[in-house]
Amino acid sequence: MASITMTDDNWTQIVKEREAVLVDFGTPHCPPCRAAKPALEQLERELGDRLAVASMNVDDHPGLAGRLGIMGTPTFVLFRGGQPVNKAVGFRSQHELIGTVRGWLGD
Repeated sequence: MASITMTDDNWTQIVKEREAVLVDFGTPHCPPCRAAKPALEQLERELGDRLAVASMNVDDHPGLAGRLGIMGTPTFVLFRGGQPVNKAVGFRSQHELIGTVRGWLGD
C-alpha cells in the first residue's frame, strides 16, 4: 500500500513538495483498486528515490476527486511540479501499471 495517504488537507503539499508523485485514486471496496496495490508497492520499492506513491480514498474526498476530474476508480495520476501530467483510468495488470509509470518517467 502507498505509504502516503492524501486528504483534502494535505494533497497540495504532497504534490508540490516532491518532484514526482503517483497518486492512486480508489476506494477500499473496489476490487481492481485492491489488485493494483502490489504494483504500487513494487514501484515504491524500485523507484522510491524518484517517485513518491500516494493514495486517496475518493469516497472520503469526493469534492477533491471531482475537481481533479477523477471519474472512475482506479485512476492513477502522475504529478510533476504540482501539476497532473499523465493519467491512466481503469484496471492495469501489475506488469502494465509498472510499465506505464516507468514510461511516464522515461525509464
